[in-house]
Amino acid sequence: MNARLFALLLTLSPVAVNAADYGWLGEAASGFATPKPGAPILFPQDHAAHPGFRTEWWYLTANLTGDDGKSYGAQWTLFRYSLEARDGSGWDNRTAWMGHAAVTSATEHVFAQTMARGGVNQAGVDNPPFRAFIDDWFFEARDAQFTAGRLHARGARFGYTLDLTRSGPFVLQGDKGYSRKAGEGQASHYYSQPFFSVDGAVTIDGQKIHVTGRGWMDREWSSQTMAPDQKGWDWFSLHLTSGDRLMLFRLRGAQDYRSGNWIAPDGGVTQLAGEDIVFEPLDHTSLEGRALPTRWRVKVKSRNLDIVTSALNPKSWMGTDFPYWEGPIAVSGSTRGEGYLEMTGY
Repeated sequence: MNARLFALLLTLSPVAVNAADYGWLGEAASGFATPKPGAPILFPQDHAAHPGFRTEWWYLTANLTGDDGKSYGAQWTLFRYSLEARDGSGWDNRTAWMGHAAVTSATEHVFAQTMARGGVNQAGVDNPPFRAFIDDWFFEARDAQFTAGRLHARGARFGYTLDLTRSGPFVLQGDKGYSRKAGEGQASHYYSQPFFSVDGAVTIDGQKIHVTGRGWMDREWSSQTMAPDQKGWDWFSLHLTSGDRLMLFRLRGAQDYRSGNWIAPDGGVTQLAGEDIVFEPLDHTSLEGRALPTRWRVKVKSRNLDIVTSALNPKSWMGTDFPYWEGPIAVSGSTRGEGYLEMTGY
């Protein structure tokens, strides 16, 4: 399904969508389910889709090192969007699907987008075992416990097939999986799997490179992800040399809303208060008429963390129908590490 058809489907929604402005995620979602504090997240059940909610996504990013000694990044995303608060069958299905994939090196950032409608087996999620797919792209588990999996995507100039092995538990973000996004109560259900080791191959312009590294899976579902005054977010997922992991974000509005979780090597989670987190953009990159902060100073005061994140490729612009910046980053300062940065709404 082409971009024009997807845009047409979105116009059928009660939400008026401006692809350059993520503020539409703050529009009211009448008739849809809303996240509830204390609602349990269950495995493997919640790997599946949640059609009662308006939006959700399955995300995996990987920081990789090639046999050529160079650094790479890989991204795989499947988005689900409900056009109405009902779920018809066949051609009456009211779900739109969108896939994004990318490979990044220090000199290249190549990406692809694919779209599909629900109800006709073009895209969807099976579970258990978990398998998310759109066209011939897929992200799948090898067993119901998701101890291992595989990731595959390809575009005109790139492709990858990556094997995943899980070495730690799934992690509930926010407050036991309830992740607030604004002071007014907007929230999502959110969990991660930051303990994937990765082994496979990426291909860029016909050159195939064997790679190994670390992966981070994110799962999130909601019906109103942002407050009406918020226009976008800056999100960090970090693997630190201590074995700790760190997820941080800010949503940009009249007053920034900041949150995060510190993840111990054994998977134990500590939620971080907004006032504990400091974001300071240091350098900007001009892309598509936008100035994007691609080098940051980040602090977590309670942990004495004071780091600088630098983009592997500052030009990691995802020029999709809903454009954003996403790419691998290196960590220096009070500790070292690597991770991914996503920025929307600029």
